[in-house]
Amino acid sequence: MSNETPELSQHELEAQRREKLRLLIEMGVNPYPHVFDVTSSTIDAEKNQDEWLADPENTEAAKRISVAGRIMTRRIMGKAAFFNLQDGEGTLQIYIRRDDVGVELYNTVFKKLIDLGDIVGVKGFLFTTRTGELTLHAEEFELLTKVIRPLPVAKEAEEDGKKVTYSAFSDKELRYRQRYVDLVVNPHIREVFRKRSRMVQVMRSMMTDRGYLEVETPILQPIYGGAAARPFVTHHNTLDMDLYLRVANELYLKRLIVGGFDGVFEFAKDFRNEGMSRFHNPEFTQVELYVAYKDYNWMMDFVEEMLGKVAVELHGSSKVTVGEHEIDFSKGWKRIPMLDAIKEETGKDLFGLDVPELRKVAAELKVGTDDTMGVGKIIDEIFGEHVEPKLIQPTFITDYPIEMSPLAKKHRSKEGLVERFELICNGKEVCNAFTELNDPIDQRNRLEEQAKLRADGDDEAMSVDEDFLRALEYGMPPTVGLGIGIDRLAMIMTNQESIRDVLFFPHMRPE
Repeated sequence: MSNETPELSQHELEAQRREKLRLLIEMGVNPYPHVFDVTSSTIDAEKNQDEWLADPENTEAAKRISVAGRIMTRRIMGKAAFFNLQDGEGTLQIYIRRDDVGVELYNTVFKKLIDLGDIVGVKGFLFTTRTGELTLHAEEFELLTKVIRPLPVAKEAEEDGKKVTYSAFSDKELRYRQRYVDLVVNPHIREVFRKRSRMVQVMRSMMTDRGYLEVETPILQPIYGGAAARPFVTHHNTLDMDLYLRVANELYLKRLIVGGFDGVFEFAKDFRNEGMSRFHNPEFTQVELYVAYKDYNWMMDFVEEMLGKVAVELHGSSKVTVGEHEIDFSKGWKRIPMLDAIKEETGKDLFGLDVPELRKVAAELKVGTDDTMGVGKIIDEIFGEHVEPKLIQPTFITDYPIEMSPLAKKHRSKEGLVERFELICNGKEVCNAFTELNDPIDQRNRLEEQAKLRADGDDEAMSVDEDFLRALEYGMPPTVGLGIGIDRLAMIMTNQESIRDVLFFPHMRPE
């Protein structure tokens, strides 16, 4: 129940609240105080109720607690009222009486000038109602924030003779644009982000426990590299030079391996000026890890262990429900070379084919190509169209053609391939890893090949980074590198269909 009239327009409701704000100030009530002493959350009250509940015969001896949050519902019954208070953890019913908090505070402030959504502080003791509901008996009540804009409310309608309730805030675009409202009226959404945070904590702990150093590397880079992607460009006025928002942090982390660190990682914001979809956001988070003296076989074992641990920490089991599938993150994931996976699915053997031959095969498989695509791009398109969407259980796709991987070390036994793997899960790439190329001459040749592709129109091809090549000339030990897309992994671990559902503030077109 609220003292607002639902039939009023949004503008009229806001005007009504502004008038209440004026009256509060006129009465000497500060609608925006500086501080309130919160001693308990709603969840604390629930967990500790056996210890904190008042003895009905001796409420004076009861433990006093103070909570704060938004008023989400209320029922006024003359000289007393109940309302639900929602904080960052949950909700708690509050019982407030005129005789406890005072006539003016109850009759004028609470009943007439307080609205749903207002943030308040309450101090009192816990008891249970006749129906057994845990409730805080308010002895002190304070307005902490007067809300000007009303929260969305659920709407009821009649369809085919039946009452139907529509969610208060269900339009996805509005939810993404106004996440602050989404988190208030759809508090279950907070659990997605709590799980995402816990996921990152588990991964960070596993790497730091092994002695790997968490570092920070530049976001603004004079030469972008480390991934096949189109960058965002900005300009530094003082230096009068263009800079790029990083597409990956790989090349800087490998410089640190050259410098003598045996294991470094970074949770990084990266930026790619590419299309947007339910799997792509131009700004995204990934963790990259580089470990000296290890190879991609070791890293596959490490990834299995880490993601299995994440699943258990978040769900209590290695099995995670994602849409209609149950994905099992226990060890023993399938490992299959990329070209074998393509041949198994399409019947086409792509090994050793040149660009014209690959274009012919792509056409037969109804995969589109264009004149800017080299060997690697065409194979990647075929794989993405015919193989990747069918890989639901965690699967390591290994041993990529050399043309697809300019930063990966040549395979030790398979000519024309490199030691690289991608983890595919629920039909999408989740991580990418190489036995890193540490031969500076080979690396220069590969980057120069990339420069030629770029000159031919491939705007995602890498540039020649002379400083990185110089670093390799000083010597980088055998090293393995890994990049995991945190947003995509969070989609899987929280059972969300779109990357926007695991980002607090996804990029949107202007309103």
